[in-house]
Amino acid sequence: MMHDLTLSEAAAGLQKKEFSSVELTKHMLERIKELNPRINAYVTLTEEEALNQAEEADKMFGKSGAVKSPLCGVPMGLKDIFNTRGVKTTCCSRVIRDFEPPYDATVVSKLRDSGSVMLGKLNMDEFACGSSTEHSAFGVTKNPWDLSRVAGGSSGGSAAAVAADMAYYTLGTDTGGSIRQPASLCSAVGLKVTYGRVSRSGVTAMASSWDTIGPLAKTVEDAALVLQAIAGKDRRDSTTPDVSVPDYSKNLGESIKGLKIGLPKEYFGEGIDPDVEKALRAAIKQLEDLGAEVKEVSLPYTKYAVAVYYIAMPAELSANLARFDGIRYGSKPAGAVTDMIDYYYHVRSEGFGDEIKRRIMIGTYVLSAGYFDAYYKKAQKVRTLIIRDFENVFKDVDVLVTPVSPIPAFKIGEKIDDPLSMYLADVFTIPVNCAGVPALSVPCGFTSDNLPVGMQIIGPQFKEDLLLKVGAAYEQVTEWHKRKPVI
Repeated sequence: MMHDLTLSEAAAGLQKKEFSSVELTKHMLERIKELNPRINAYVTLTEEEALNQAEEADKMFGKSGAVKSPLCGVPMGLKDIFNTRGVKTTCCSRVIRDFEPPYDATVVSKLRDSGSVMLGKLNMDEFACGSSTEHSAFGVTKNPWDLSRVAGGSSGGSAAAVAADMAYYTLGTDTGGSIRQPASLCSAVGLKVTYGRVSRSGVTAMASSWDTIGPLAKTVEDAALVLQAIAGKDRRDSTTPDVSVPDYSKNLGESIKGLKIGLPKEYFGEGIDPDVEKALRAAIKQLEDLGAEVKEVSLPYTKYAVAVYYIAMPAELSANLARFDGIRYGSKPAGAVTDMIDYYYHVRSEGFGDEIKRRIMIGTYVLSAGYFDAYYKKAQKVRTLIIRDFENVFKDVDVLVTPVSPIPAFKIGEKIDDPLSMYLADVFTIPVNCAGVPALSVPCGFTSDNLPVGMQIIGPQFKEDLLLKVGAAYEQVTEWHKRKPVI
């Protein structure tokens, strides 16, 4: 079936004219209509726009030399946090449920220029705050491998759409693990890029010094193709440095013999599900069999990363969400108000969900007079120590290998009333965001309950090509990424 194809296979089929982009798009739209009521990955379906884009792509295929990108004519989905001109961008929040941006995010413009076909916008935790996509104004996204379990978050819709073959690839955002964790829980490939590698312009900010944009895909090669299209400097985003964009597919078939892999001892301690650790150990053995040299290393400040994150991130979130006041952005209060304070009270209480309110209160508190030095300033100092940890360890090894999540997908509702337990689902992903380095999640096995497990490969800044090379080498000698859920 056409939905089983990878991005690269779909691109090859279009080039050979085995099928048209319109046929591919119609097939995917029908599949979404069939499966989405059960999975809830899409919150907005852009059927008319998708078919128009597919027709334009087919015209390009009819012109010799007109197709410049392997993404041309291939249907994909976008997390509902990317500005899409004339198409709702809600961040899955009631407060901007009717917002239609007047312009595209930079990455959306780049995908349009590549000839991509947008199927729709994907479910997420409200304003990207969450690890389970349960904090969405449009309901929870369900894991295709077990509909009673979460798909992860905050890019849960993006991961579930790839896993259920409802898109050939998707885009997500990763602030503390929001691409890698759902990729691991749904058995997809997810790439968190170096901070600044991909422009954030036109993407609703959660925590501006932590946010990154990256692909979720069926294979490492597919992730490389998407990154190729979206990476690079952008004059609209001053945090994108003028660092050259390599050919991310160039080294995918190369050997990893002699590669030095570090196993941080802090990531293999208490709290890891036995099945997760078993799958990861088997994957590490596979990398050794491919010629990699494995050694234990230490990242001593890792244990402080979650605490740093949940001080610094809410502080930035609190500042970023101040604009959603029903005046500049956001919906008006439903009823009558007496004064400006009452107005704000109603806008925020009606528009924001519980998790957003919790994080805004934490962020406002740590930024307040008398507490800034004690909390926010100290957290930033510890963040610097975490950055140095990674800088030092990469002097001895080429990449690090760790779990993505300490546990497989958990039951819907299991952790919703226990925020601390929910936050710890990102304990192995948050340090990467602290340091601003790239990391790749690759499927590496399943638990005894047939739930996916992911392996995290971490590298130095702007070494996404190295991570993709390692991930592809592992993928070529395993079959985990080929397994499909029965839905």
